[in-house]
Amino acid sequence: MKQVLPYSNKMRRPAFWLLRHFALTSVSVHQVTRTCCFHRGVIPAPLLSYKSTIPGHSCPHRRTVSSSADRHYMQELSGPEQRLLNRLYDGLVSGQRASLAESITLVETQHSRKKELAQVLLQRVLAYRREQESRNGGRPVAFRVGLSGPPGAGKSSFIEVVGKMLTGRGHKVAVLAVDPSSCTTGGSLLGDKTRMTELSRDMNAFIRPSPASGTLGGVTRTTNEAIVLCEGAGYDVVLVETVGVGQSEFAVADMVDMFVLLIPPAGGDELQGIKRGIIERADLVVVTKSDGDLVVPARRIQTEYTSALKLLRRRTKSWNTKVVRASSYTSEGIPEVWAKMESYRDAMLSSGELQDRRRAQQKVWMWTLIQENVLCHFQNHPKVKEALPDLEEKVTKGVVSPGLAADLLLRAFSAQ
Repeated sequence: MKQVLPYSNKMRRPAFWLLRHFALTSVSVHQVTRTCCFHRGVIPAPLLSYKSTIPGHSCPHRRTVSSSADRHYMQELSGPEQRLLNRLYDGLVSGQRASLAESITLVETQHSRKKELAQVLLQRVLAYRREQESRNGGRPVAFRVGLSGPPGAGKSSFIEVVGKMLTGRGHKVAVLAVDPSSCTTGGSLLGDKTRMTELSRDMNAFIRPSPASGTLGGVTRTTNEAIVLCEGAGYDVVLVETVGVGQSEFAVADMVDMFVLLIPPAGGDELQGIKRGIIERADLVVVTKSDGDLVVPARRIQTEYTSALKLLRRRTKSWNTKVVRASSYTSEGIPEVWAKMESYRDAMLSSGELQDRRRAQQKVWMWTLIQENVLCHFQNHPKVKEALPDLEEKVTKGVVSPGLAADLLLRAFSAQ
């Protein structure tokens, strides 16, 4: 029979394994000798045990690291696990879409052991991306764009037209589309890809629909990691499409370089633009469906939002939020929209604000994941699970207030 670990070991094993792994490797970092250009950088040595896939590149140099770290790493990963990670990594950096899809599936899993493997894979991809960026003069190798808006704003249609235009210009485009999940069954239709029939057949494009799975903010908890994998696979433009969102849902803005808000011509009056919330985070506002009978309303909305944005504080020193019109049906205004995006990217890169934003985003996302994991540990704590049914019953009967019940559960959680 399979031995069931007690809570303290079972729940904390992933964190302790990674912590122990990096602790052992960090001690031996000073003992690592790297003269190869591809293996340059301060990275845990075991995570660098991969083969270069850059054409024409050979690496005769071998790292020398303490045997304890090597033994530890070999003990933690079984033979099949090592072969899986090597296969995924090699396929990923060589641009194989199947390997990218499988890697994202590994990242999205809820299986505790596979989560550990996903983090090892991500570390290897991050090391590869850092090398690419160092060769690019420290500038990002990919442009991340988040597209959000209310339901029915035409996000999927807009992405297909923009994506086809970009692949026609030689870009490789990755689309991470987040579909809403049912609040009753938990299922998701994953229908965004069906609206991108032309783009889904393009060999220079990759479309990955994912369920929101109850995560607020319009994205999934693993969207940020999926972006890293797409960049490692060689996609230089990553478009993140959120679910239909409201005024206060803008989590995607904390994981992309540029946040684009799409609004339909009937998007409300000037007062909607003045309201604080999602409009404050937008770097570009696009009035969609600007064709036929909707051209006049689209022009009116464009004028009203332009005047409303003047009342908001500038987010950056080098860019003023613009409002443009576009039609996915006639493709009118689409090249102009991309031109604005390029202008934004160039301005932010020149000022260094884009690199600063990425560094700040990593810290924000780290704390977001910490909060989620702490909640998971809290819900699975044995003392909390023991006291929860009785307290829930007392709360529903009005005997105990929700605040007092929460305090008692937190006290049980923190008690040694």
